[in-house]
Amino acid sequence: MVVSLFDDPVVLGLIVVLVAFVFFGYLLMRRTVMGLREGYEDGQRRD
Repeated sequence: MVVSLFDDPVVLGLIVVLVAFVFFGYLLMRRTVMGLREGYEDGQRRD
């Protein structure tokens, strides 16, 4: 069953697209959180 799933190029393409979407979503969220943390720390230092 599992072997036949990976033989289908359409399913394989969908899996690759989903994994890439999750990976780039993770990078986007990480960048956003790191930027927010850096801005918060800069604001704390100015006081």
